[in-house]
Amino acid sequence: MSNTTVNLSINPKYLFILYYPLTLVIVGTIFNFFTFIILCQSNFKNTKIRPTLHYMRTIAIFDILMLYGWNLDHYLHSVHGFTLQHYSILFCKFFSFLNYFSAQVSAWLRVFICFDRYVSLSQLHKTWFNKSKNILLIIASIIIFFTLINLHFFLFACYINVDGSINHHARFYRVYPLWDYVNLCLYNCLPFILMMIFNSGVIYHLIRLRQTIKLSNIRIQHRSITITLVITTFLFLIMTTPATILFAFFYKTTNFLALYSFDSILYTYHILSFPLYLLTFGEFRRTVFRFINPIIWHPIQPTSLPIT
Repeated sequence: MSNTTVNLSINPKYLFILYYPLTLVIVGTIFNFFTFIILCQSNFKNTKIRPTLHYMRTIAIFDILMLYGWNLDHYLHSVHGFTLQHYSILFCKFFSFLNYFSAQVSAWLRVFICFDRYVSLSQLHKTWFNKSKNILLIIASIIIFFTLINLHFFLFACYINVDGSINHHARFYRVYPLWDYVNLCLYNCLPFILMMIFNSGVIYHLIRLRQTIKLSNIRIQHRSITITLVITTFLFLIMTTPATILFAFFYKTTNFLALYSFDSILYTYHILSFPLYLLTFGEFRRTVFRFINPIIWHPIQPTSLPIT
């Protein structure tokens, strides 16, 4: 980042771009936390029937974490002149790790949710990948794997310069742009390929289901939730790829306005689960309305007064 971005905060035409990351933090935290709460309500508790809910709940948590890394730093650097990565050595190590870890876990949770939808629609009976306990094992494995992949930030990155400032690089090797290239592969390229493959299979089976006259209740449930998840994964591919490519290959030749704009599009994706579920997932929408306004959905029965 260039230090000139700090001075641009006084220019009214840049205010939206500079304050938009803070808006994403506030709105995204509320939306994703509320999504998690809704997905934990009674009608979503039976994960043996719909184990995909494990993925959806975990994604809501990681979408919150996503907003507190580079996204928040865009606001802090532009408006207040500092970043969390340069606040202290501990903050530097933690947020350097978090920036890549949360993004990669979020992407691969979506890969496996696409795979889960494909297996659910293509197989008549549940497989190993569709069982609740095994999905929890998959989620834990994803988190552990990407923790180990990015553990080097805690071990080697961040040190204090001679002048006392915080350096977010490593002494023994070049973290950047090397890890931006790795992140492009792990966060975008491989997930892009796998999501496209699985979603193509999902769409094929959805078309077949649509042509089938008699659908079982289980198949109808699969179709409803699958359409929602196909939309969210396609948006992931469209909204996150440009920013990752820009920061990996064109960071030095692209002005801050373009970088911030594309990065804002990337992080906007991570606040969209709630509105997308609300618009496309009927059961989620009904649960939200019951949660917000229980009086309408569960009217209080009038009580008869005792005769005196």
